[in-house]
Formats: sequence, structure tokens, C-alpha cells
Amino acid sequence: MKVRIPNSGGPGNMNQMLKQAQKMQEDMAALQSDLEQREYTAVSGGGMVEVTVDGKHMIKSIKIKPEAIDPDDSEMLEDLITVAVNEAIGNAVKNSEEEMGAITGGLNLPGIF
Repeated sequence: MKVRIPNSGGPGNMNQMLKQAQKMQEDMAALQSDLEQREYTAVSGGGMVEVTVDGKHMIKSIKIKPEAIDPDDSEMLEDLITVAVNEAIGNAVKNSEEEMGAITGGLNLPGIF
């Protein structure tokens, strides 16, 4: 029994697919560079703590209002900082996934971002 493989359009179709893949790769590299330069800010405790991270998830700044500093309750300040850092990083990740997804058309490309 012979199996018939459908004609995929020949070499021209393959060249077109390779060009599309190369264009997608270039677009993704440009977007990744842009995303790494962006900054994401989150606040917690009603504005008591403000954290800014960049697209590489590195903390750029932490601002703490003086009234948030209570020597008898350092745990509260630690929690406020943790919440703000996690939210800022989460915003950066979500934005990256959304914008990369727009380029890849929702393809799951592990290890790309």
C-alpha cells in the first residue's frame, strides 16, 4: 500500500514560509528589545509603597512614604514592598506575553520569552 503525500506547493511555498518565519523572528527581536526598555510601576498600601521595574524584571526604584515606616511593625512594610514588587513584575510579564502573542499569533514558542 502506497501513501500519498499531498503536494505542499513545492519549493516556492517553502521559501514563503521561511520568509514569514524570518520576519516573525525579526519582529520578535525588535519587540523584545523594546519591552526590555519599558518600565512598569505598581503601588501598594494605598500609595504608601511604589515600585518600578524594567522589562527585564529588575527593580529600578522603590519609594516609601515616611508614614509607612513603623519601627514596631516592620512586617507590614515588608509585605507592602513584596506586593508592589510582585505586581510590577506581573504587569511586565503580562504585557510581554500579550505583545509577543500578537506577533506569534498565539503560537506557543517555549523559551522565546
